[in-house]
Amino acid sequence: MFIETETTPNPASLKFLPGRQVMPSGTREFSSPEAAEASPLAEAIFDTGEVVNVFFGADFISVTIAPGADWSALKPQVVAILLDHFISEAPLFAGGSAMGISIPAEDEMVVDDDPANADIVAQISELLETRIRPAVAGDGGDIAYRGFKDGVVYLTLQGACSGCPSSTATLKHGIEGLLKHYIPEVTEVRAA
Repeated sequence: MFIETETTPNPASLKFLPGRQVMPSGTREFSSPEAAEASPLAEAIFDTGEVVNVFFGADFISVTIAPGADWSALKPQVVAILLDHFISEAPLFAGGSAMGISIPAEDEMVVDDDPANADIVAQISELLETRIRPAVAGDGGDIAYRGFKDGVVYLTLQGACSGCPSSTATLKHGIEGLLKHYIPEVTEVRAA
């Protein structure tokens, strides 16, 4: 087995590609060692020290290190942990299932969607799923919808994208521009 690595726009994050499925559906982010206790793999990666975020995508794992940490020492450790995990076919989550993991508060809606805006919200969701999420996943992250109110779309960048120096530009110039172009009711995108 070979684990590929890719750089991301976030210099503190690397994207690890095991060449097989990581998450059967959805994504999962671990932003602390305590949260990582739900996954033996995430916990082992945090145990290397200097790791501040682990993100599981469909076919990749993004790992973000603390400011000042050096990838030259941590990268081989993370690759070894991933190799051990995938070769042993160990479960990704404690108990063998992601069902027992509580979703942290940051996954909640920031504003409640008005039922009168159902068509607009459906258009936003469609663009997020078909155009935006694949591009963000290519950079080792994900995007979560947090609500739409008064022309403002609330989104959260996750994984390698969450602490990226260019995340504001991604939201304001990339995502906001695309949403405003296709959905005239959208006037702004804000980080949630």
